[in-house]
Amino acid sequence: MLAPQKLIIIDTGCANLSSVRMAIERLGINAKVSKEAADIRGADKLILPGVGTARAAMHNLHERGLVELVRDAKQPLLGFCLGMQMLAQASEEHMGGESDIDCLGIVPGKVKLMQVGDLRLPHMGWNQVEHDGTHPLFKGIPSGSYFYFVHSYALEVTAATLATCNYGGPFTAVVGKDNFLGAQFHPERSGKSGARLIQNFLEL
Repeated sequence: MLAPQKLIIIDTGCANLSSVRMAIERLGINAKVSKEAADIRGADKLILPGVGTARAAMHNLHERGLVELVRDAKQPLLGFCLGMQMLAQASEEHMGGESDIDCLGIVPGKVKLMQVGDLRLPHMGWNQVEHDGTHPLFKGIPSGSYFYFVHSYALEVTAATLATCNYGGPFTAVVGKDNFLGAQFHPERSGKSGARLIQNFLEL
């Protein structure tokens, strides 16, 4: 039984917030979607979702005055998909000729277009995630479990990588530094393994 807690899903303006909220509420925790500073500061846990492009997502965070709030967060924070990528130093997800997009700069590494050879992009569907089992986020989730991905850009493997996936080459599937965590896949669309990962996050 999860302990009662205040969970805030940060309203980035570019995410399927309802599916994220429903996945959490299925675990018995009420979740509130908010972009208000008081809600974010007062939360026990934070989720940073994201769908779309790094440029749009970072623009929205700046417009809503959320960049420093997220960077200064002291409670556990979990980024989903693009929300994970936004934790990185920078992203090359931009139009041709433009410079890289500055992200939140919380975890090391750069988000790059995946080099997949003859495989299709986006990387879409179920794939295996490998980890060493030491982080509490993976409690009850065997290495090699399948999660659901939809993306064409990925964070390179760094010292902050907690789990990897392979699609044309290895990339960061889960990243972690201090209280900040991120999953490249969609936990809310990843069946029992995704639900367990969310539950483990709520138990941190």
